[in-house]
Amino acid sequence: MTDYGLDPRRVDPEYDRHGGFPVFEPAAPGPGFERFLTAMRQAQDLAVSANPDPDTWTEAAERVEELVKLLEPFRAGEGVGPANRVPSLPGAGSLLMPPWTVTRFEADGIELEVTFSRYHVGGNHAVHGGVLPLLFDSMFGMVIHATGRPISRTAFLHVDYRRVTPVDTVLTARGWLREAEGRKAFVNAELLDADGNVLAESNGLMIRLLPGQP
Repeated sequence: MTDYGLDPRRVDPEYDRHGGFPVFEPAAPGPGFERFLTAMRQAQDLAVSANPDPDTWTEAAERVEELVKLLEPFRAGEGVGPANRVPSLPGAGSLLMPPWTVTRFEADGIELEVTFSRYHVGGNHAVHGGVLPLLFDSMFGMVIHATGRPISRTAFLHVDYRRVTPVDTVLTARGWLREAEGRKAFVNAELLDADGNVLAESNGLMIRLLPGQP
């Protein structure tokens, strides 16, 4: 599998002039970070599903406030902390991302396995519709990187919802470059269940940044 932590300067000599994006080198924060992410994902699920008594909420708030006090002195800039920089962890170690794992990363397409949980539910045990564009937008960025194109931003993203997206089920997401024209890269992605049914599909336009463009 391609190392998607590759230094972007290797594929874009003008990288430093495109808004000064940080270089995301892979991080190795140790096993404690993986434990932290796992516990935080469980905490997110419980935060939207638990229904304890008022005293328990108070105790939970106090414990979370203690966690904030513990981590506050270690705030770091973008690209410095390990979040989003550990390719071996679900969602590359970012709690913002649905917990996906890359199973294929090639110029002709990428593939992920993703499992949504209670935290992502919009209603009636179905994944919130707004979560899927986040997944697809992240995939579009991966497609751009896999094809070796220079750093780009999303110009538009369209999603068609075909079926209800379930939680607690391993799903497959695929993305690929459909067409490229100058600075424009037209990309597609789809989300499928274990039986191959298309749950949602997306198409978008990624625009290569100009020198100095943030």
